[in-house]
Amino acid sequence: MKDYKLPYTIQNKYGEKLTFLKIISENGKEILLVENEVNRGCGPVMHVHFKQEESLTVTEGKIGYQILGGEEKFAGVGETVAFKSGVYHRFWNAGDSILRCSGTISPANNIIYYLENIYRLMDEGNGQPGGFDAAYLITKYKSEFDVIAIPSFVKKVIFPVSIFFGKLSGKHKKFEEAPPAV
Repeated sequence: MKDYKLPYTIQNKYGEKLTFLKIISENGKEILLVENEVNRGCGPVMHVHFKQEESLTVTEGKIGYQILGGEEKFAGVGETVAFKSGVYHRFWNAGDSILRCSGTISPANNIIYYLENIYRLMDEGNGQPGGFDAAYLITKYKSEFDVIAIPSFVKKVIFPVSIFFGKLSGKHKKFEEAPPAV
C-alpha cells in the first residue's frame, strides 16, 4: 500500500490544486487538514463522500457551492461551507480571482489515493476520467465515493465489462498498491 508523506500536493491541469497537510486526532476523530486552490470557474463535479465530512473555509476569493437538488449558494473570505457524509455536493470558484480555502476531511480514509488517481485520469482523458483505470477506481471505492455524472448503466454494466477484460490483460496490476476500500 502506498504511504504518503504529508504535506502532499496533487493538482490537475483543469484548475484544481489540493494539498493534504497533516492528520490530527481530535476527540477521537481522525481529521485530515487540507488547503486548496481553484482557478476561476473551476471545481469538482457533483460528488459524494459516503463516509467523510468535508468543510472548507474561504481564505481568498469567493466559493460557489450546491447540494444536490438545492440552489446555488456563495460564501466569501472567512466563511465556512460544510458537507455532511452521504450528501451529494459540488463547489467551484465563483469569483474573479483564485479561490483559496483551508479545510478538513474526516476521516481521511482513501481520499488521497482516490483523488491523486482521479486527477491523473482527468489529465490523461482531457478532463474526463475514462477507460479501465476509471472503471477500476470508481468501482473499487464505490462504498466511499460517487460521481453523479456517470450514468448508472455505465457503472452497473460497462464498468464490470471493462474491469473483466482489463484484468484479463493485466491492467489491474498497476493498482497493486491500492488500499482496500473502507
